[in-house]
Amino acid sequence: MIKTVTNFVKESYQNSKVAFFCEMAEATLLISASAILTYTVLNPATKIFIPLYLAGSILGIISAVIRRAAFVIVLCSWFTIMNVIALWRLFL
Repeated sequence: MIKTVTNFVKESYQNSKVAFFCEMAEATLLISASAILTYTVLNPATKIFIPLYLAGSILGIISAVIRRAAFVIVLCSWFTIMNVIALWRLFL
């Protein structure tokens, strides 16, 4: 099982180093944003987690375009648009 996962990660890296590092940063940002939202759910820290979600979504679009993953592009584009609207409403 571990060897299968290791091979999968290696193959992902070899297919596209740029997409791999975008996905790694995306995962880190989105996991962090989710943890912050979960921890602050009773008084959400929107000024922290919304920019993290936005940055992660943009990186998701980049990696999905590189990997030619059509529905991931749609999903990440939707999240990017929603987070831009949220930031606009939050700061303006």
